[in-house]
Amino acid sequence: MKTKYVFAAVVLCGALAVSSFASAEKVRVVAHVNPSGKSVVIPERAIEVAPHVFSLGETMDAQSGKMVEGYLIVHKKDEKEKPANPGTAKDKTQDPLDSCYSFIVKGAKWRSVEPWVVNPTNPFGISDESVFSILDSGISNWEDAMDGRVDGIQGGDAIGTGSMTHDVLIADTASTDGLNEVYFGNLDEGTIGVTIVWGYFSVSPKSREIVEWDQVYNTFYDWSDNGDAMAMDFENIATHELGHSFGMGDLYDTVCRDVTMYGYGTEGETKKSTLERGDINGIKALYQ
Repeated sequence: MKTKYVFAAVVLCGALAVSSFASAEKVRVVAHVNPSGKSVVIPERAIEVAPHVFSLGETMDAQSGKMVEGYLIVHKKDEKEKPANPGTAKDKTQDPLDSCYSFIVKGAKWRSVEPWVVNPTNPFGISDESVFSILDSGISNWEDAMDGRVDGIQGGDAIGTGSMTHDVLIADTASTDGLNEVYFGNLDEGTIGVTIVWGYFSVSPKSREIVEWDQVYNTFYDWSDNGDAMAMDFENIATHELGHSFGMGDLYDTVCRDVTMYGYGTEGETKKSTLERGDINGIKALYQ
């Protein structure tokens, strides 16, 4: 585990709130920024390109000076919103659970290691140390599986060392800022959390690369770190969301219901805290 407590000075403002999404047409999404009360609007060009995945368009990357593309992935609570055509396991000749995985964009992954920062402040009594430790452990679990085995030995290195701050962070929906940020914020009912990834996605698969990620966990719901049946389990949801940070996509075929990257969650659920065969096979396929 990469536990390292570093308090960062990050002067930013805001918390992202995502409206409900219903169609594949252009959607204007309003985000309320706290505590200032100002509004942030995801660009009108944001388009739902896959179930609960929205293209944020292109922007100039703050660090490289190159053009990057962004995607916002919404983790839904209500399985009634299941897509009409969720897709099926890739290879019918093998156990379907072995092929229960998908990618945000085929080939898009981390090719360099960058640090991340979390503001662990929350109104649910989860300690700063617990929030940090759960995220840190979740990253380690995904990296453990990168060689196709979960054996407590790091199978690869994709996401760097974490740090904590109590300054206010903002998820970047219009441009990159060189930071990979995590925090609790105000999102609409029905949305458990969102992950935003930026990268080079329109190049050849061998050159595709993730360059930045942000995550917001919705304070509309109660959260716990102990499997409380009436609250969202932070380890359960964070392990899923961190899969997106590595480049893994959501699944909506019910045969994949028990894998970490299944696209729905709910209160009291804890099964996503551990990676299943599809998750392990997927992360290996992406990073091998």
